[in-house]
Amino acid sequence: MMPVPKPDALPVTSVEIAFRIPGTWSHPGELLDSIPADFRLSPEALIMPDGTQVDFGAAKADDQFAEIFRSSCRRPATKDELATVNGYKVNVFLSGPGGSMQAAHRMMQAGAAFVRAGGGGVFIDNSGLAHGGKNWLEMTDDGGPDALSFAFVSIIKSRTEVWTMGMHVLGLREVVMKRSDADDFDIIDVIRYLASSDKPVDDGHIIADLDGPRFRTDAEETKDMPPGSPMHNPFGRLRLVSMRDVAETN
Repeated sequence: MMPVPKPDALPVTSVEIAFRIPGTWSHPGELLDSIPADFRLSPEALIMPDGTQVDFGAAKADDQFAEIFRSSCRRPATKDELATVNGYKVNVFLSGPGGSMQAAHRMMQAGAAFVRAGGGGVFIDNSGLAHGGKNWLEMTDDGGPDALSFAFVSIIKSRTEVWTMGMHVLGLREVVMKRSDADDFDIIDVIRYLASSDKPVDDGHIIADLDGPRFRTDAEETKDMPPGSPMHNPFGRLRLVSMRDVAETN
């Protein structure tokens, strides 16, 4: 893909990343004993090795979350992970700042500490995705743009459109395009490009496959998720408009 860059930048805003991590810990002492030695846990925060504090909370199991987790896994979880999820006693809540690749990776590391302590995996409130513990640790250890976008960004399809959810965690706009265009131009390639690009891609850029279709990006406000929702993207979204459609309307 070859963008025509512009010097625009996204507005400075705040994003909170929120995780839920199910585990079979029977009491707080068991959790404290299981956390990796270079992490510290207080009643209200996880203190990471570099001193970063991530908000911490916990709640007893309910009769709905296990099924939500299982149905939200991007890749199949292992039998042991599913057994942990099915029999979980406590849901650990973690929340902390996002809005950049670095912040997102730091939160992945925080989640990984609880996976290593026995958590079955990580559910991400920002995108509705879940990952089994093994997959989560692999993506955290990788830490690259592809791993981060795969971890945090979900893809949703309707009869007429395809769009992303969770790009704000990485500090990026969501992407939306016509379903018919997505048949010829994979939105996953766009996600990976945006996550790895050093230059901002904003309103009026041209994104093109060297041997395929070309699109203009039109910046829009977020419409579907209200402010305050963990899925709300304060940066807005980019609509990919086929240059063929642009030519036909001119």
